[in-house]
Amino acid sequence: MYYPYFRGKQYELITIRERAALMAENKIVPIIEPVKDNLSPLKHSIDELTKHEAKFILVVNPKFGDLKNNPTSLFKDLINDSLKDSAYLMLGYIVDDNSNLIDIKDFIHEYKDFSIVLIHHGFPNGKNFKEASEKDNVKKHIFIDRLSGKLYQRHFKGRSRILIRDGFKKQKNADYPPREHFSDLHMTYEDEGMVGFGDFLIVGDDYMESGGPAYAVAIHLTYLNKERDMFIRHFKSVRTNTPTDPAGKFFEALEKLKEEIDDPESLIFRSSACEEFIDLHKRGHFPGLGYVKKLSMIHHIELMADFLKRA
Repeated sequence: MYYPYFRGKQYELITIRERAALMAENKIVPIIEPVKDNLSPLKHSIDELTKHEAKFILVVNPKFGDLKNNPTSLFKDLINDSLKDSAYLMLGYIVDDNSNLIDIKDFIHEYKDFSIVLIHHGFPNGKNFKEASEKDNVKKHIFIDRLSGKLYQRHFKGRSRILIRDGFKKQKNADYPPREHFSDLHMTYEDEGMVGFGDFLIVGDDYMESGGPAYAVAIHLTYLNKERDMFIRHFKSVRTNTPTDPAGKFFEALEKLKEEIDDPESLIFRSSACEEFIDLHKRGHFPGLGYVKKLSMIHHIELMADFLKRA
């Protein structure tokens, strides 16, 4: 039902690894687009997913990072080797405006023994693509919302369709409002004719190798209001105009987060990540901004798992 989209950087892969059991328990299916040529962290995450019998989608033609236009090692070291008999693997193939039908047909045929998921990322001709993709091993169609309109999606009506919508409005940390709407897709995906939904967590669809100087530090936590609509809180540092002292700015943002969580009227779900934020506040420890992002991703996964249990 829920398909979170991860670009396979360090802390994204650690998030998958640390919450593999939770994903399996709640039938959460992570989509992993590898972006680093060092495949060892990816293998560790896949091993953990497999250990817990969690299904996952591995993108075989990444559009970002080290493996862009050169996924040879992905096939040699993973797909055609350790994963060739995996019962949990689905191969994700991105179809965008640079794709051609011959390559798509060839891939579907060559990997006829694998379950294939087609990820619609701006391909212009839905009608012709529909005919080319009507093969038994094509199990799902995933649509990136802003890159595939309703008329395009209509061509694949009757197939297993999933909609991915980016709820994270990425901007400079200093410019985030205290709170804003994130998504209602978890409540409305069936109205869209879909069997599942997904998002890009609190990272967003825009890919960056690394962040710039931390003029401001922001901690992002999603939450559900009383109508179960999803919003996001942005806890920002007080100082926003200098690149120095990221640790001090983290504690400024963390103080605001703790005040919110301690409020009896707070709607923030008490995830394990929230408990760890509280512990960091108590110990006065700054774990690094990458680790902070990981905690925000874990919080979002745990929030979605709790929602699915109650749905």
